[in-house]
Amino acid sequence: MANYPRKKKTLGHFKFGSVLFSTTLSLFIVGLFGVILIQAKTLTSMIRENIEVQVFLEKNLEQKKLDAIRDNLSKRSFILQKGDTLNLRFVSDEEAAATFIESTGEDFTQFLEDNPLRDSFVLTIAEEFQTSEQLEAIVAEIEAIPGVFEVSYMTDLVDSINKNLLKVSIVLGGFILILIITVVMLINNTIRLALFSQRFLIRSMQLVGATRGFIRKPFLSRAFLFGMLAGGFASLILFALVKYTQANIEGFAMLQNQQLLLVLFGILVTVGGILSVLSTLRAVNKYLNMSLDELY
Repeated sequence: MANYPRKKKTLGHFKFGSVLFSTTLSLFIVGLFGVILIQAKTLTSMIRENIEVQVFLEKNLEQKKLDAIRDNLSKRSFILQKGDTLNLRFVSDEEAAATFIESTGEDFTQFLEDNPLRDSFVLTIAEEFQTSEQLEAIVAEIEAIPGVFEVSYMTDLVDSINKNLLKVSIVLGGFILILIITVVMLINNTIRLALFSQRFLIRSMQLVGATRGFIRKPFLSRAFLFGMLAGGFASLILFALVKYTQANIEGFAMLQNQQLLLVLFGILVTVGGILSVLSTLRAVNKYLNMSLDELY
């Protein structure tokens, strides 16, 4: 019967298949949750952008006065600006009357001689200024402008959105914490088990006088490479999943933020490398500090 020579183990070379698979799966789950968070943030921004503030003006204002009010409002930092476009528009009393008649089907001009509606400016508040306290301060600030009669916005809707977002944030925060702990434990245990077969080789290197740094180096460099590869694979799977969903679910593309998605992919690659290095360092140090009897 032929005797086949056993393959010599090389320092730092361990079975990477299971490590790569487990790390990729863990980072994919984290990334999937990150994609959901990006969609939730985009959806929240879209909802907030539909909340409009109406600035009703006094009757019979001259064009010069209207221009002065517009210039005053356009300088305010709380108005939402997309690119070069400021979300501020003027609605005359005639336009307001036409919109009212079209939406209700009732023509009040047939029994009213005067148009009771007023000229107004309609503006959208930037998301970072949409807490209840900030909106109240903004309303008071705008009402102090000469020529402004009243400022109105959907108070109940804003309060409801802010309260619900707070509840959702607390739930998501707890879920994120649990997910992070689970992923860290999974990656740590997978790497620790993979390094178990190297414990005697580590001991042998110590016996021949190798320093701790020399022993750690191949393990850490290999772990960093595998961690970054796992992050890259997880990002590729997520990217393919997002593209597939965009092609098959109508309106899904509107919830995507490409810039945040690229940041997420970069985080997955970086976190994969760092977690793998830290878990490997912990495992190697454990075997370096164990006695020969403990290794058995």
